[in-house]
Amino acid sequence: MTTPAPRSDLSTHLVENQPPARGDIDLWQNDLALREAVARAEGRSAPLAEYGAHLGLAESRDAAREANRHSPELVLFDAGGRRLDEVRFHPAYHRSLAVGITAGYSAVAWEGKPGGHATHAAMVYLNSQVEPGSCCPMTMSYAAFPALSATPALAELWQPKLISRSYDPRILPMSEKSGVTLGMAMTEKQGGSDVRANTTRAERAGDHYRLTGHKWFCSAPMSDGFLTLAQTDEGLSCFLVPRWLEDGRNPIRIQRLKDKLGNRSNASAEIEYEGALAYLLGEPGRGVATIIEMVTHTRLDTAMAPAGLMRAALCEAHHWVSHRAAFQRRLIDQPLMRAVLADLALDWEGALALGMRVAQAFDGANAEDRAFARIGVALAKYLGNKRCPQVTYEAMECLGGMGYVEDTPMPLLYREAPLNGIWEGSGNVICLDILRTLAREPLAAEVVQAELEAARGTDRRYDAALDAHHARWPSLPPEAEARWFAERLALLLSAAQLIRHAPGAVADAFVATRLAGEAGRTSGAMAGSDVSSILARLAE
Repeated sequence: MTTPAPRSDLSTHLVENQPPARGDIDLWQNDLALREAVARAEGRSAPLAEYGAHLGLAESRDAAREANRHSPELVLFDAGGRRLDEVRFHPAYHRSLAVGITAGYSAVAWEGKPGGHATHAAMVYLNSQVEPGSCCPMTMSYAAFPALSATPALAELWQPKLISRSYDPRILPMSEKSGVTLGMAMTEKQGGSDVRANTTRAERAGDHYRLTGHKWFCSAPMSDGFLTLAQTDEGLSCFLVPRWLEDGRNPIRIQRLKDKLGNRSNASAEIEYEGALAYLLGEPGRGVATIIEMVTHTRLDTAMAPAGLMRAALCEAHHWVSHRAAFQRRLIDQPLMRAVLADLALDWEGALALGMRVAQAFDGANAEDRAFARIGVALAKYLGNKRCPQVTYEAMECLGGMGYVEDTPMPLLYREAPLNGIWEGSGNVICLDILRTLAREPLAAEVVQAELEAARGTDRRYDAALDAHHARWPSLPPEAEARWFAERLALLLSAAQLIRHAPGAVADAFVATRLAGEAGRTSGAMAGSDVSSILARLAE
């Protein structure tokens, strides 16, 4: 029998029923919800338009993928055995940092122009959609700026270079660099979030200190310096530790890099202080009070990042289902798919609206603004990060098997989804902090109540949910109910923003499904909602 000759054509590999490449995407112009939120918060649209357009370029997105494919490498020694303690990154990671710092990610909030924090928050949201790993060093640098004011002499030296808009990765002392970044090293393995259990010791040495001890997590270990906590005779104190000194390397030894689930383009490390030179920041014994200024600002970014991750996942899913057919219909035309995507979009809309309202409060100057920023950022961080993993997973599922494949952005987004809920205080820590704030700061409770009442009278279901919340908790709940309380309060705050500012279809569906819906609901429970109007805000 003669064996048939192999076919010369490639008809079995014709590409049909597959979405086209997305090409360049304008992340600012295509996001009506963001532009509306920035306008309400009096942010600055011009730098955001430029930043969003650049980040959305196919070239920028490809570079971000390269940065995540090639994780940082720890180089402890040179060829002659001399200690280096360096972390080396892929060039694409340096490119992402250069773009963000030049755009003003770390600086725009501190340059004295109106709407600085709102503009910064929108930059976090945009950057998180493309290369979330580079957010960490830029966020830390942004957040360290106000904390440095606790010691004016240090602020005078470091603050101008933190906001210079010059990315300078060279290994040099701060005095020789055009721009610097700052990281954070608080956590120790015996204490975790209980930083008062830290054992790192600071010994006085003239006009500075020497630190000895181990840090379990050091964020952005190749920064030019770190804010850190150590014990003095007066108690736990805050210090600025420069990475490099005028006469050589500060003895900060990198023990290992953490092998993380996600955020793989960025390095996180364990470090050892071996008599490292450090400068006291703030008053001795007041370390937590000093560094909390930095933590509060990093929490703003952890509230905005999940909104960006959700947006990226949903847009990827929307593009896929708009160009792929099954059972003789485009996926986007199938009622169940439409219901699922529209339902997921409500979590994104709520997280974006609440996050930008909190950023607006960061820009405010009065006591009410400061109080709302303090409590609002914790509520926004908690709710947005509880919803983000579910939204990214459901969006991944919209792509079927390809959603699980690294050829698409979905695995990166899914791995990133839990991070911001853990970073800067995981769920229980945040909920207990919410209770403490409401108990200790009466003004915080007053401004939250005013925000909730401002939305009353438009939707009877919202009014009923607000009344039920007050009836269930006429005072603060017991600790065991802190999560329940925080989630409900954050949902009400999100609904209040959408009722007052979002299109009617979005606000109506959010209230119907998040406040008036049945407990235990699944994604896609959207009976009676205007799905088309909600999905239109995802379209490119």
